[in-house]
Amino acid sequence: MRAVLAIAGLLGASVALAIGNSNRDKPPTTAQVMESAQPSDWRRPDPENLLYLDLPAGRVIIELAPRFARAHVANIRTLTREKFFDGLPVARVQDNFVAQWGDTDKIRQTESALRKLPEELIVPWSKALPIVKLPDADGYAPETGWLDGFPVGIERKPSGQVWMTHCYGTLGVGRDNWPDNGSGAELYVVIGNAPRQLDRNIVVAGRVLRGVELLSSLPRGTGALGFYEKPEQRTAIRAAHIAADLPESGRVALEVLRTDTPLFARYVESRRNRRDDWYLVPAGHTDVCAISIPVREVATPGP
Repeated sequence: MRAVLAIAGLLGASVALAIGNSNRDKPPTTAQVMESAQPSDWRRPDPENLLYLDLPAGRVIIELAPRFARAHVANIRTLTREKFFDGLPVARVQDNFVAQWGDTDKIRQTESALRKLPEELIVPWSKALPIVKLPDADGYAPETGWLDGFPVGIERKPSGQVWMTHCYGTLGVGRDNWPDNGSGAELYVVIGNAPRQLDRNIVVAGRVLRGVELLSSLPRGTGALGFYEKPEQRTAIRAAHIAADLPESGRVALEVLRTDTPLFARYVESRRNRRDDWYLVPAGHTDVCAISIPVREVATPGP
C-alpha cells in the first residue's frame, strides 16, 4: 500500500509540475499557428485538376488526385469536357454516408462512360514520396498521413502501399462488383462519418475543397441506399467544368495549406492537443480524417 501511495504521490507531483510548465510555456493554438502562415505555406491547385460541379444552390469545387488514380482522373476530365455530367442528377443521398451523381440510370452509354480502366486502388510506397506522417495510431492502416495534400493510409511492409482514405469530402468512383472499378460516369462524395471500411476497395479520385455543404444538405433519398424514388426529388447538375477550360474570370482562385511544411506540422499538433481556452482536457490524439486542411479564396492575379 505504501508503494502505491508513493507512486500516486509521484504522479500527482508530476501532473502538478506539468500543469505549471504548460501554463508557463503554453503551446500555440490553431488560430495562432495560422496567424504565422506565410505565402509559401500555401499552394494553388493546378486548374487542370479542379472539377467544378455547378448545382442550383452553387458550385462544388473538387481537387482531382492524378497521382492516385491517373487513368480515372483523365477519364473524368474527358467526361466533363464532353458535357457528360450536364443535366444528369444527384440521384442518391444516403444519410451519414454519400451523395452520388452521374449516369445512374445508364442513359448515356458513351464510349468514355463504358471505358475499361486499370485498377487504381493504391500506389507503391517509396521513401521518395513526400509523405507527412501523423504520429497517432490508426485502426485501418499501420500509419496515416498526407501526400500531395490528400489524407492517406500507409503500409510499408510487406506490400509497400499508399492509398487515399475515405474522409469527409472524399471523391470516389462508383462501381459495380469487382473486377468492375468504374469509369467515372458515376461519382460520389462522402458526406458523413468517414467510412474507412471502403479504403482500398474503391477508387478514390480527389476531395472537395469548397461547397461540400451543398451536397451534404440535400434531402435524403427515401429509397434503398438513399436513392430517390421519384425523378422530381433529384437535383440536376447544371454544368460541370474543368477549371482550366474557363477564363480566369470564371474561376474561383483558391489556395490550400501545404502539408509538407513545418507550419503544417505545428497545425496538426494544435489539432491533436487543443489548447484553446474552451478545452479542459487536450486529447493528445487524433485521426487523419479529423484534420481538415484549410482552404482560402484569394484575389485573382491581374494580367
